[in-house]
Amino acid sequence: PYGRWCALGSAAKESLNLGQEAEAKAYAEELEKLIPAYPKDWNYGNAIQDSNIVLGVLALKAGDKEAAKSRLLASARSKGSPEMNSFGPNMTLAKALIESGEKATVLEYFDLCGEFWRLHRGRLDDWREAVKAGRTPDFGANLFY
Repeated sequence: PYGRWCALGSAAKESLNLGQEAEAKAYAEELEKLIPAYPKDWNYGNAIQDSNIVLGVLALKAGDKEAAKSRLLASARSKGSPEMNSFGPNMTLAKALIESGEKATVLEYFDLCGEFWRLHRGRLDDWREAVKAGRTPDFGANLFY
């Protein structure tokens, strides 16, 4: 069970990337249900992020922008994780919301991410300025973490 817990986030994101939406949803929902069982685990923040990002992207694709915005903010409401604290959060849903015109929510998300991602080396600031200027930032590898 623990090994599966650790793998579900990657499985959900990869399924989403491959267009296997039903599989992505099933993995993300399973991961979300398991989160309360591992509150002190190193993967806890990743699980919160990954389940919310995948389910948020799926909500946006289904036309539920409010659910997608809520999921984006929920994805950053953790204490982070070793990966999120150093490399940063996944920006897949943030990018999709920017492209659908939801700048305010994404800017709020950047603020929440700044609480755990102290090693962003100015990237959050650059992304914030791009969004304010009406551009979609180049999130680079943060679309894949």
